[in-house]
Amino acid sequence: MAQIITDETIEYVGILAKLELSSEEKEAAKNDMGRMLDYIDKLNELDTAGVEPMSHVFPINNVFREDVVTNGDERELILKNAPETKDGAFKVPKTVE
Repeated sequence: MAQIITDETIEYVGILAKLELSSEEKEAAKNDMGRMLDYIDKLNELDTAGVEPMSHVFPINNVFREDVVTNGDERELILKNAPETKDGAFKVPKTVE
């Protein structure tokens, strides 16, 4: 699989990553990418029949509670704290001219 990494591929990846690579860096990146693809090929040789796909290495259940309103509409009580109100909201000084 490492043979599919060409100089053009490295150049294209460098452009996408907005990197300016020297010829030595390009060659090193080509070798690194080739080794990565070889490792992926080795992983593809594993027998994964009967292995359930997972999205996380640890079993995670939904830990969020249901979104239930517990305090209701207390607008009038809250607006009692406001120095001034207008149309059921806090009235504040103008901040933008």
